[in-house]
Amino acid sequence: MIVSSYWPSQAPYEEIPLYELLRRSASAHPDKTAVIGADGSTRTFGRIWSDARKVARLLQDNGVEKGGMVGIFSPNHIDFPAVFYGSLLAGATVTTLNPLYTAHEIEHQLSDAGAVILFAFSFMRPAAEEAKKNLPRLRTIYTIDQLPEVLEGVSEEYKPVTINPKEDVAALPYSSGTTGLPKGVMLTHYNITSNVKQGLATRDTSDMTDLWTLPLFHSYGMTVLMSTGMARGGTGVVMLRFDIEQMMQLIQTYKITDIYLAPPAILAMVNLPDPSRYDFSSLKMLGSGAAPLPHELGERAKKMYNVIVTQGYGMTETSPTVNTQPLDRIKLESVGPPTPDTLEKIVSLDTGEELPVGEVGELMVKGPQVMKGYWNNPEETAACLTEDGWLHTGDVARFDEDGYLYLIERLKEMIKYKGYQVAPAELEALLHEHPAVLDAAVIPKPDEAGGEIPKACVVLREGSTATAEDLMTFIAGKVAPYKKIREVEFLDTIPKTLSGKILRRDLIQRERERSAK
Repeated sequence: MIVSSYWPSQAPYEEIPLYELLRRSASAHPDKTAVIGADGSTRTFGRIWSDARKVARLLQDNGVEKGGMVGIFSPNHIDFPAVFYGSLLAGATVTTLNPLYTAHEIEHQLSDAGAVILFAFSFMRPAAEEAKKNLPRLRTIYTIDQLPEVLEGVSEEYKPVTINPKEDVAALPYSSGTTGLPKGVMLTHYNITSNVKQGLATRDTSDMTDLWTLPLFHSYGMTVLMSTGMARGGTGVVMLRFDIEQMMQLIQTYKITDIYLAPPAILAMVNLPDPSRYDFSSLKMLGSGAAPLPHELGERAKKMYNVIVTQGYGMTETSPTVNTQPLDRIKLESVGPPTPDTLEKIVSLDTGEELPVGEVGELMVKGPQVMKGYWNNPEETAACLTEDGWLHTGDVARFDEDGYLYLIERLKEMIKYKGYQVAPAELEALLHEHPAVLDAAVIPKPDEAGGEIPKACVVLREGSTATAEDLMTFIAGKVAPYKKIREVEFLDTIPKTLSGKILRRDLIQRERERSAK
């Protein structure tokens, strides 16, 4: 078992509501700017706290009680924090939706979560309104980028709700976990505040100005950027969506010191023509996460921008961070040792027994940041969480003698396209809806720009005809753009076990052999 020796223990971890991080900063420096929009608009800590209380009152006036579910369907926006923490003040749980979702995907998540209120960005409202037709529990949709108008005349006096931080769920982001369709990940107030404290212990944040490029709907942006920013009382510059030229301009304008990105965004940085057009001398650290960072790409970014480049590891199920690099001892090919008070071990893929240092097996994690479980899904929860709190990550890895973790491959079937998780089972289910498809399997195919792309292996029904373009267009109309199938191969049969499970590894191995030729 590996316990990080690079940082002191941060125990005990306070049992406080997540919104307390914002309240403390608003009390300490109410007039300090907390977030800056790409258009120059700002929100102070005091303003966010005031608006959060109004959001709580608005929700309570609309019948939201403790445990009620509030959805946020929005790209990054300066009023995202007020809605998020205001919902928690009302005693609600927040389920965050990918802003690329179609009406079909919105409907699935909000139905599964049981959402009663939704905050949606204005240009995304049509999809939300379409989904609402089949969501009888969803009472009202508010426009998040019109929050000042929504809150006009609303009192800051809300009814305080008692929170049990270790039991009450603060956030319900959706993840595909190790297999299957997206599932709600129950992150308690304690999970997220603990991960914030762990993160702060691994960095000197005293003079940090960070850029909120990561999506706030995802646990990576939700915790590493938004909640950590609220806790440390720092200033974050909010990008609506990733754009390399705009990002470089914001680095120059606001003297950004730290950026957290996924590898495809780092690839965009190193491929940027003539970056000397911008003054990026303030930039000190470039952190990578959400997908493996190719060593060569990290070295190129380090040299081109003269910054510290580091990568970490985490999952939605771990709030998300469990490994990160000490900045004075980086091994770029690794994701670093465990964060404070995080236990990790490598177990045999065959027996489940713990393996010695250097051996390859499945990574298991235990710590205060590990989720409570999957929403309304005790079977999946029991499959990945042991009774004594160890999480099966589904990732194959090893440790070196210094306690640094190296990821080898994934046991889980997720495809990582530009840092986004794509569930093969979801795409396979949709392919089976096409009248010409008899059978299908979706696999990852290596791709330089995206890391991996979803490729479909399809068996057509006898007498039916459909082109690859037909099937890709069919799927594209039902899923977010990052989930689109990018390639189709027609087969006579899909390899399966005797029990009928797709032998996905056989198809993946065949794809790798082709790529190697």
